[in-house]
Amino acid sequence: MTGWDGFVFSFFNARVAADYAPKIVEGLLLTIWLALLVVLSGLALGLVLAVVRAAGIRVLNWAIIFTVDVFRALPPLVLIVLIYFGLPAAGLDLSGFGATWLALTLVLMAFAEEIFWAGICAVPRGQWEAGRALGLRFLPTLRRIVLPQAIRIAVPPLTNRTIAITKGTALGSVVAVSEILGAAQSGMSFSGNPTPLTLGAIAYLILFLPVVIAGRWVETRFRWKR
Repeated sequence: MTGWDGFVFSFFNARVAADYAPKIVEGLLLTIWLALLVVLSGLALGLVLAVVRAAGIRVLNWAIIFTVDVFRALPPLVLIVLIYFGLPAAGLDLSGFGATWLALTLVLMAFAEEIFWAGICAVPRGQWEAGRALGLRFLPTLRRIVLPQAIRIAVPPLTNRTIAITKGTALGSVVAVSEILGAAQSGMSFSGNPTPLTLGAIAYLILFLPVVIAGRWVETRFRWKR
């Protein structure tokens, strides 16, 4: 079998697709759940670190900067492997799902903190002074005046970074997480046919294409008018 027929048989085999489509769907649902957990926890932790950094406590700032730089420098795959295989030596066993979630959360936290911090720094100093003139202390000024502006500034770069990190859920297949790529690779191994990988690619498009379109809308919606 050669030519177009061979290509269709290899990548669009209807029998293999019917056999392994349920597994790909299960992987898609697991990927959605993992991505949601990563986004929620990573953004929340990043915002908390940026707020703490805004307090200007030098020792804490140094610790935050060091932590953020470490997790920005480490590749997510290396971090997943270190957590999955290294933490058991310290008495903390994590499943592949837990290791992937923790690693991607730490990476997103690091980038989110820098983006939030850049947004806070971009707010004119006069906004802080206006809060003090109204009799507001540091935290009320930050919460009511500075953060709403900083978050609006941070939304466009944060959207792109969040999308990039959530696509890293595919790295979970390295530690036996049966998300989309893991399910597709397993199906390809058992069937001896790459059609499950085609199904996996379609599943990623179904999942992330709407996310990319929504991200573009969010960027347009929240960018500052010129």
